[in-house]
Amino acid sequence: MARLEKLYKQVNNIKEQYFIRNRIAEENRQKENEAAVRIQSWFRGCQVRAYLSHLHKNATLIQKIWRGLTARALFSQRVKTAYFIMKMNFYNKMAVKIQQRWRGYYVRKNVHNYYARKRYLERLTRKNEHIRRDLEEFAELQRRERERIILEKEEKEKNIQAERLHFLLSTKQCPGVFNSPFRAEPDEMELRLRKVKLLLVRSAPKERKTPNIAPDLTNLMPNRERLPPIHKKPQGPFRPALEVQQQRQRPLESSLRVTTSITALEEAREELKRQEWRTRIIDQTFLPFSNTRRNKQYEGLMHTSTPFEQMAYGTKHFREEHKEYLKGKKPFKTVFTTCNVFDKFGRLYSNAGNIV
Repeated sequence: MARLEKLYKQVNNIKEQYFIRNRIAEENRQKENEAAVRIQSWFRGCQVRAYLSHLHKNATLIQKIWRGLTARALFSQRVKTAYFIMKMNFYNKMAVKIQQRWRGYYVRKNVHNYYARKRYLERLTRKNEHIRRDLEEFAELQRRERERIILEKEEKEKNIQAERLHFLLSTKQCPGVFNSPFRAEPDEMELRLRKVKLLLVRSAPKERKTPNIAPDLTNLMPNRERLPPIHKKPQGPFRPALEVQQQRQRPLESSLRVTTSITALEEAREELKRQEWRTRIIDQTFLPFSNTRRNKQYEGLMHTSTPFEQMAYGTKHFREEHKEYLKGKKPFKTVFTTCNVFDKFGRLYSNAGNIV
């Protein structure tokens, strides 16, 4: 009972303490709440960051493994491609070598005989050497002949000069110009003067006056026609007016284009074809070595001169070849003729090519 009575005495104090503590608690509740929230956010941030770090590590590992796998697969594919290209290049190179060997063998055996060609070249070389030696000998002979002619010409000129200077020859009493007493032996011209003879100068022949003994035939033949003059065309402004008028109104002379045939080009081409046909060597058509073109006909070029003749000129692109297609159609209207233009010189032409 005493304790209960003591407790009743302390009721007000307890209430006061309760209210005080409750007020203190209310005052600190916001701070404690903020502190608790901060603690929770830090903890949760640490937890989430640790989880994200774990996920990042696992994702990096997965990406590393996947990228390595794809890179190894791509590299393997590239290696296979490079190996295939290298192998195909090697096969192509070997095929080219085989084709070279086969074509060389085929040409040497069936088209051009290598050993015959070699023998021909050897014979040609020997022949060239022989001809070259002959030409050199001939050139040497020509050079000697030219030298001989030059020496003879010089000798002749010296002889002529000596004949002209013969008056300078030495005598027993007086030595000449070319025989000086101060020389051990006479000059060459002195010896030449002794050999040649004196050149005699002849005067020009005089014209002799002969009496005119030709008879006068004018009285004997009075009706004789006189000969025409040597120059039929008079010189200067003395030509007759009729001849001048004829010269002015003379007809035109035909040019080369008019006198030449209009089919001269085609005839020349046909003659050239006939000459090529006579002089050609290979008559066999070229068969390719591959089997891909076995059933395909050889198509020669349009402007080549081969044994495979091209199609006739104008078969595809000109109307004159297939005249059956032109029945019932209007012909072309020409404005000007192609040849014989000057036969109708001075006349006019219409748009249809008819003479007005």
